Amino acid sequence: MLTATAAIIAGLILLVWSADKFVIGAAATARRLGMSPLLVGLTIVAMGTSAPEMFVSAMASLEGAGNLAIGNALGSNITNIALVLGVTALISPIPLQKKLLKKELPLLILISIIGGLTLMDLELNLTDAIILLTAMAVSLYLMFLNTRESGAQIVEEDEAEEIESTPLKKAMLELIIGLVVLMISSKLLVWGATDIARAYGVSDLVIGLTIVAIGTSLPELAASVASALKGHHDIAIGNVIGSNMFNLLTVMPIPGLLAVTRVEPEALYRDYSVMMVLTIALLALFLINYRKGSLGRITGLLLTGSFAAYMISLYLMATR
Repeated sequence: MLTATAAIIAGLILLVWSADKFVIGAAATARRLGMSPLLVGLTIVAMGTSAPEMFVSAMASLEGAGNLAIGNALGSNITNIALVLGVTALISPIPLQKKLLKKELPLLILISIIGGLTLMDLELNLTDAIILLTAMAVSLYLMFLNTRESGAQIVEEDEAEEIESTPLKKAMLELIIGLVVLMISSKLLVWGATDIARAYGVSDLVIGLTIVAIGTSLPELAASVASALKGHHDIAIGNVIGSNMFNLLTVMPIPGLLAVTRVEPEALYRDYSVMMVLTIALLALFLINYRKGSLGRITGLLLTGSFAAYMISLYLMATR
C-alpha cells in the first residue's frame, strides 16, 4: 500500500511538471516550424490543459482499466466546475465574460449531450470515439472562426512570450523530455491507483472519479487560485469550459479507440448526470449573475458544497 501511495504521489507531481514542459515544447516547436500563433493557441496550448488526462486515460485503457479512463474524463469535468471555479470564486468574485453565454457555454452543453449519447448503450467503441473526435474537429473549427473574427487572445502573455522566445533545439528537447516523463508518470499513477482500488475493493471508475480526476485537475486549480490571488482571474470560466470540452472530446474517446470498453452503469446514471447538472447549473448561475457581472462567494460556496456532497456520496456508496 505504501508503494502504491508513493507511486500516486510521484506520478501526480511528475505529471503536472511534464505536462507543462510537453505543452511549451510542442507549442514552441510548432511556432518555429511555421504554425501561426492562433492555431498554436487553439490546438496545442488549448488541448494541453487535458494532456494529463489524455495520457492517464491511454495508460489506463492499455492496462485494461477503461472505466478508470471514463471516470477520469467525467470526474475532471465535475472537479473543474465544482472545485476549481468554486474555490476561485471563494477567493475573489470571478468576472463574467458575457460572450461565453452566446457561444462557448451552449457549445459545452451540446458537447456534453453528445458525450452522454455515446455512453447511452453502456459501451464505448470505435464508432463512439470517431463521433467524439469529429465533434472535436468541428468545435476547433468553430473556435478558430470565432477567434479570428474577434481577434481575442488565446494564450496568456507570459506563456505566449515563453513560446516565442524558446529556440527550436530547446523546444524539441522539452517536447521529448515532457513526452517521456508524461508516459512514465501516467503509468505510475495508473498502477498506484488500480493497486489501491483492488486492495480496498473499490471500482476503477471510483478511483478515476476521485484520486485521478482531482490529481489531473490540480494544474487548473493551481493556475486559477494563483490568478485569483493576483486579481487576474477573469479567464477562469473560459479555461474551465475549454478544458471540459477537450476532456469529453479527446480524453473520453481514448478507451473506445483502443478497445471496446464496457461502461459501468453508475458512470452514466450517477456521474454523467452529476456532470450534466453542474454544466447546466453553470449556465443558470451565469444567467442569474449576468447583471451583477461576476460569480461571487455565495456561488463559490454552492459549488464547493456540491463537490463535497458528491465526494461524500461516492465514499458512502463505495463502502456499502
